[in-house]
Amino acid sequence: MPKNSKVPKGAKVAKAKKKCCKDKPRCAQCPVVLMRLEKMGYAEHDPEKPRRYTVEKNVPKKAMLVARQR
Repeated sequence: MPKNSKVPKGAKVAKAKKKCCKDKPRCAQCPVVLMRLEKMGYAEHDPEKPRRYTVEKNVPKKAMLVARQR
């Protein structure tokens, strides 16, 4: 699959898993984590593909810890 040309330079594409794996803390590809990052403003949902998110590369460690909490 070719790289997505619409992705900004300081971001990466993340694909959410179909189902949460119930890890503690949640893994970074968990759909809940990506939705929380989107609410915080660090990720953007791709409307064309339901499980794709564009996530900033410089997400603060505190924000990632809060998003991954169980």
